[in-house]
Amino acid sequence: MIVEQLSLVDFRNYAVADVTLSAGPTVFVGRNGQGKTNLAEAIAYFATLGSHRVSGDAPMVRDGAEAAIVRARLAHGDRRVLLEVQVNKQGSNKARVNGAAVKPSELPRYAQVVLFAPEDLQIVRGDPSARRRFVDQLLVQRTPRLAGVLSDYDRVLRQRNALLKSARARGIRGDALSTLDVWDEKLVALGSQLIDARAALSDELSTPMRHAYAAIAGDDHSPTLAWSLSIRGADPDDETGADELEPGSSAGSTADMFRAALAARRAAELDRGLTLVGPHRDDLVLRVRGLPVKGYASHGESWSVALALRLASAELLRAESRVGDPLLILDDVFAELDADRRERLAGIAAGYEQVIVTAAVEADVPRALRARSVRVEAGTIVSPAPVGEEAGADA
Repeated sequence: MIVEQLSLVDFRNYAVADVTLSAGPTVFVGRNGQGKTNLAEAIAYFATLGSHRVSGDAPMVRDGAEAAIVRARLAHGDRRVLLEVQVNKQGSNKARVNGAAVKPSELPRYAQVVLFAPEDLQIVRGDPSARRRFVDQLLVQRTPRLAGVLSDYDRVLRQRNALLKSARARGIRGDALSTLDVWDEKLVALGSQLIDARAALSDELSTPMRHAYAAIAGDDHSPTLAWSLSIRGADPDDETGADELEPGSSAGSTADMFRAALAARRAAELDRGLTLVGPHRDDLVLRVRGLPVKGYASHGESWSVALALRLASAELLRAESRVGDPLLILDDVFAELDADRRERLAGIAAGYEQVIVTAAVEADVPRALRARSVRVEAGTIVSPAPVGEEAGADA
């Protein structure tokens, strides 16, 4: 997949912008705060239906506007596809494919993008929600229908939590709340799909992650990933990543374990007014050298794990794609890496059909990825910059 043209209207700090892209590497060069990352964010939105920097859509709409428009022309071999999304400050977003209105959830079917940014350190160092979000975004890219499952699960979870809070306020306990059983079944039906899909994805990520880590770090520190599941007794507040089964809870399908866990925790849930088991409480435990990355890994190891997860994602998408490689975006990454990791990462990235790099200082980007540069200044695409030209960085 190649992004040939990107057009923005009222997106972030861009009133209007048009940039032509091509196969191979392109570097967006400019001082900090000029809008380089905004271009990367706009492209990735088609694949993930969200931002890698903020949880909501409103910040992506330029001040004073009610909606932002992002258009991209993609090349899938000899076929061209025009994607458009209207990101609204309020209300539902709108989308078009080749001029025909579609649900926004259809867009990831056409756009495969893997973006790595400094914020991705939160995947390995942050709260479990960052790791769940990483996995769920990749799930949607590979299987777009799961976007609906995730949305429905969140809706049912909110309804169930509201019922639990209401019951707590009224002093209702135990079996007196019969309507909770209905929401339990809906939660189990949707949540079991997510748990199983996440587990299958982590299994598939395991081998390409190990290979990518060794390629970046220059050493094999035996990186692993495995789910710590609340339906199997794991506590999301446990920093050790323990995933021990509670007595008698190991038998049966995911749905059976989910039902049993809900029944076992009902009293505690009514006391707290909160759903305590389910995929929203799970964690993806990452390890190197047999120890959890969070709290034990060095800065370099943490960066290598985060990069390896993104590169493993790109390899999975590439392996099953019928329309070429996913677009690889490296947003302000090279300034954070030592010289050896820069060169190793550049060697891997150069093998993809299209790579977009953002950098404040072009000299930070290895020469293998500096085939073409585009200068960005204050929300304006100024002009292609001469290869090798350097943009001064803000401190």
